[in-house]
Amino acid sequence: MEPLVSLGRALRDAGYAFVTPTPETHRRVLARGGDARTLRDVFGWSKPFGEGVVPGAMLSLLERAGALERAGPKMRSAVRFSSLGPLLLAHSAYPTTAADAVFLGPDTYRFASFLEARAPARIAALADVGCGTGAGGLLLAPRCASVRLLDVNRSALSFARANCAINGLSAQVAFSVSDVLSAVDEPLDVVIANPPYLADEAGRAYRDGGGELGTGLSLRIAGEALDRLRPGGRLLLYTATPVIDGEHVLAAGLTRVLRGIPYDYRELDPDVFGEELEKPAYAHVERIAVVGLTLVKP
Repeated sequence: MEPLVSLGRALRDAGYAFVTPTPETHRRVLARGGDARTLRDVFGWSKPFGEGVVPGAMLSLLERAGALERAGPKMRSAVRFSSLGPLLLAHSAYPTTAADAVFLGPDTYRFASFLEARAPARIAALADVGCGTGAGGLLLAPRCASVRLLDVNRSALSFARANCAINGLSAQVAFSVSDVLSAVDEPLDVVIANPPYLADEAGRAYRDGGGELGTGLSLRIAGEALDRLRPGGRLLLYTATPVIDGEHVLAAGLTRVLRGIPYDYRELDPDVFGEELEKPAYAHVERIAVVGLTLVKP
């Protein structure tokens, strides 16, 4: 982990910044061709590069981190770095096709905005379920006495640990392999989650939400959070739902899982991942809408 942490810090010191787009935008940009000329090309756009593009010290760190791929005279980084507010976060290179790939993209930026608007100013104990890069929990860490970053994907936890160190937030953050909240025994004040919410044919951890058209994991998180939160504790769930004949598939499940407790549920983006509608699972879906749920436990 240490070489990856040192690489992230070196990039930050060099003034590196990159906002990661959707995979479809990324694909279109790369289709224009050309090798990397800058650090943003290498560590943001995942372009192949030759000698002299990456300074020697950074190249050594990339190799020591096990993230340097070679194909003849060309090289490629197996890791990306993205900017998110004050954070610099490492994650998997494009394309994220591996089953354990760790993704960061526009959903992460929307999730961050949702958290900043809805999270309390001071938090005693916070859990980030399905933390991925750790973006949500690390963004809120300055507000928290303690943060638990949870994921079933060990690759995600490796990135989250590195990102915690890159951003100097290690003191109050703990990490656990956890199926939703299974690794947490203590009561929580805030649970946050940006879970996978698609029906993914490849079953990739960061995309496939299970259940009915990808809504299963979001429903599990809502139910388990309700059981683990202290009275007055808050669930902040950023997810998405298929919309069929104008109805949100997720909404009916939430009504059942949340047992009549009041909550705020609203669309944050009416139409994302339109390309999914071309797949057989979505043959009857008219759109996929991003939604945010805020619940305060009585």
